Amino acid sequence: MLFSDYFDLLAQVLFPMALLIAAGAIWRTRLDDAGIRSIRGYITTVTINLFAPALLFAAAASAEVDTDLLSVPLLVASGMLLTGLPLYFLLFMTRLGAALSSGARAGLLLCGVFGNVLFMGYPLLTHLYGEAGGRYAAFADMAATTPLVWSVGVWIAVKLGGQTTDAGHPLKQLFTLPPLWAFAAGVIVAQLPMNTQPLIHAAHFIGQPTIPVMLLMLGLSIPWSRLAPSLPVLTTVAFKLLLLPLLAYGLALIFFDPLTNAQRGAVLEAGVPTMLMAVGLADRYQLDVEKVALTVAWGTVLYLLTLPVWLMVLG
Repeated sequence: MLFSDYFDLLAQVLFPMALLIAAGAIWRTRLDDAGIRSIRGYITTVTINLFAPALLFAAAASAEVDTDLLSVPLLVASGMLLTGLPLYFLLFMTRLGAALSSGARAGLLLCGVFGNVLFMGYPLLTHLYGEAGGRYAAFADMAATTPLVWSVGVWIAVKLGGQTTDAGHPLKQLFTLPPLWAFAAGVIVAQLPMNTQPLIHAAHFIGQPTIPVMLLMLGLSIPWSRLAPSLPVLTTVAFKLLLLPLLAYGLALIFFDPLTNAQRGAVLEAGVPTMLMAVGLADRYQLDVEKVALTVAWGTVLYLLTLPVWLMVLG
């Protein structure tokens, strides 16, 4: 990627994203902890129940589901599972995590595996690949990240974190998520022998606030006044931003060479920073929320350094 191309990406995508995160950070300074939790709850509720379902429906309803598109969630899911194994060993079996609580180790493991594939990936891939890029992000989220979060992720939080006994049934929680049903409805609508463009256009219009409000919430959620990192935090960030996309890239070369935009998009999705939802999971399952928020923060900041590396590698 040429410098001018990356500068264009910075100006059109990363700079607006940074401004939204900064706006959330400034807003945070004017609120107490109760206010932050309250606003975060409102934003999450309206996003999960309205904005994100509409965005995902529009992406799925306009997609032609083929092997190329399905390679995206396959590569993302494989990279996450393969990355989790060595990170688990380091955090739970070596001196790296010896001084950490079980809640901190489980939280960091979640951070090293699950990425912000929709809220970070959607604007990036849409800029690079147009509407097809948005579909890559939607399928990476709904067909890989979300199912794994509510199965493997909850298992990590409950069994390895060990701080809660009332976890609820993760699959029940998964199948009550409005975005999942909206995505499934979109896949069905895409098969209908009729003109669904007006419906897709309306859903896309409704879903447009999804990315901005979640980036605003990201800035609101990060503890900016406590950003001193530790070695476990930086190691986890390195796994998320470097090893996970490297594994996805290796798998793509083995099984799909020469690469199409779908596989390149999958590698970029694998390299996005930790998902914001990790903070909510940590809070829900009584993990170390501060360590998780710190990892989200450093992953987001260092992403500006690793993204151009992957863009150059992928050409």
